[in-house]
Formats: sequence, structure tokens, C-alpha cells
Amino acid sequence: MALNKNNQEAITREEVKKEKKTREKKKRIRIRLIPIWLRIIIVILLLAASIALGAMFGYAVMGGGKAKDVFEKSTWTHILDLVEKE
Repeated sequence: MALNKNNQEAITREEVKKEKKTREKKKRIRIRLIPIWLRIIIVILLLAASIALGAMFGYAVMGGGKAKDVFEKSTWTHILDLVEKE
């Protein structure tokens, strides 16, 4: 047998079940600080930034070129020519 909140009188099992049901009905509505659509946009932007920074790092540090040259079309045509060379 359980005691009620004031610990003064015993309550039955049925009353405990009723209290649980009333607590379950009072579900808290969650308000998101950042909406889902904004989260998707943020993830896409972070993905694009990480790809750009990775290409800059790879070309400048590992390749010995200038980091800004990654964004030029001639750099990518040269890289594709090297990859597709038969």
C-alpha cells in the first residue's frame, strides 16, 4: 500500500493508477528553439563550408598551391584531366 503526497493516509492501488493516468495525460508540449527546417539549412551550410575548407586545406597544404586557387575553374579542369588521363 502506498501513501499519498502528504504521507497521512494510505491510498489504494487503483488510486495510484488513476494518478499515473492523469500525469500521462498532462504531456508537456515541447517548443523547439531551432525549427527543423532551420536545422536542415544549417546542416547543409556546414556541410558546404566543410567541403570548401577541406578542398582549400588539401590544395594549399598538401598540394603546395594557393588556397584561393581552389575556387578557379582552371584548377578543377586540370585536376579532372589528371584523373581522367588514360
